[in-house]
Amino acid sequence: MIKNLIQETRSYFKKVFDRLNNHTYKKNVLQAIPFWVASILTGLIAVVYTKFFLLAESVTKYLYSAYPWALFILMPMCFIFAWWLVVRLAPYAKGSGIPQVVAAIEITGPKTDKQVSRLLSLKVMLVKIASSLVMAVGGGAIGREGPTIQIAASVFRQVNDLLPKWWPKVAKKNMIITGAAAGLAAAFNTPLGGIVFAIEELTKTHFSYFKTAIFSSVIIAGLTAQGILGPYLYLGYPKIIDLSGYIFFGVVLVAIISGLLGSAMSKVILVILKWKSRLKFTHQHVLYAGCCALILGTIATFISYDVLGSGKEIMQTTLFSQDRYVSWYTPILRIIGPLLSFTTGASGGIFAPALASGASIGSMVSGWFQLSEANTNLLILSGMVGFLTGVTRSPFTSAILVLEMTNRHSVIFHLILAGMISSVVSILIDKHSLYDHLKVQYIKDLAAEESLENENKKPAN
Repeated sequence: MIKNLIQETRSYFKKVFDRLNNHTYKKNVLQAIPFWVASILTGLIAVVYTKFFLLAESVTKYLYSAYPWALFILMPMCFIFAWWLVVRLAPYAKGSGIPQVVAAIEITGPKTDKQVSRLLSLKVMLVKIASSLVMAVGGGAIGREGPTIQIAASVFRQVNDLLPKWWPKVAKKNMIITGAAAGLAAAFNTPLGGIVFAIEELTKTHFSYFKTAIFSSVIIAGLTAQGILGPYLYLGYPKIIDLSGYIFFGVVLVAIISGLLGSAMSKVILVILKWKSRLKFTHQHVLYAGCCALILGTIATFISYDVLGSGKEIMQTTLFSQDRYVSWYTPILRIIGPLLSFTTGASGGIFAPALASGASIGSMVSGWFQLSEANTNLLILSGMVGFLTGVTRSPFTSAILVLEMTNRHSVIFHLILAGMISSVVSILIDKHSLYDHLKVQYIKDLAAEESLENENKKPAN
């Protein structure tokens, strides 16, 4: 018996040794290592970025409570400086970052390294972080989640570029897609959301070709962030029990309103950006950024602070306190804030602000009917899904993100319903998402820059 056990052990280790010496196995392991290294770096950067972003937001809150007049000095300075950083150092670091990642995925190829580097690079990453933090200090209604996605995609691309020539080749497009998924997972602590985001929003190729890379990268990035911050939910555990049978009608109503408003906000953003593209002088852009800051500062001082910041506080207040019904004007403020902040041209995401806008819509509708705490919470979550879907047109990503933020699996059908309805009604405003429009514009801009450079290289006659 012992002899048989020894023989079986030898046989097992021989198989393991043979597998380790197998060329294909070695190649697979070597190809996986860059994903793992980049995932750890993404998790670490996401944690540091999160801590600095929260600290930056706290500066505005302190000044608002202690020296409200200071906002009229701080906000214009921060908005203009954040815009200047982007324009001067890395023009494609502006805005959310998700359209840039989608554009990079679409144009990635053997001859487009220079164009992709303008969208994803170490320089873009540093400017993205700096500009968004300055905006956060200035009270901009922005989020850190979109920027984290562009930062993570830049990290993955940078790791891929640093591989020695003898290393087994890793497809650059797969690295970028995986990096974006890992970035979202680390930002929200939502691994499933990162995976669904990669499938629904980022990739048009067959998912099975790189599913292992995405799964492992999302897990490693998430675990790295959790290892430092600890296990946490982005929002917490809202009470959702004893729901009324008629609440489905409320979900439908909130989904329609939030989907239409989310799509409408995106449309207005595009109109403003198109108008801004016609401005020829720097001082006009400076004036616009300063005016946006002063308008937001005035609203915050004389109406409500809710117009500033990422809006996470609104989500937590409505879900976990007795103040679950917001004022009628709160959804309007939560649309004005991101709209003005995003169009300055500085860095800053729209994911979290969109969720806050949707939460305020759900809370407001619930207040119309004086619904119970559980029913109100469901409408708030449905509004979050609906508004984010109106902006991104990614209903499943939106539903899974909100589901993972709250760990309320019992309402998954309600959230998916809200996402699907919002996706359908959003088409009434615009057939394409905000990210789709911006992606197309970035690709056009890159092509124009490339053409101009080629023209300048031609010898003069």
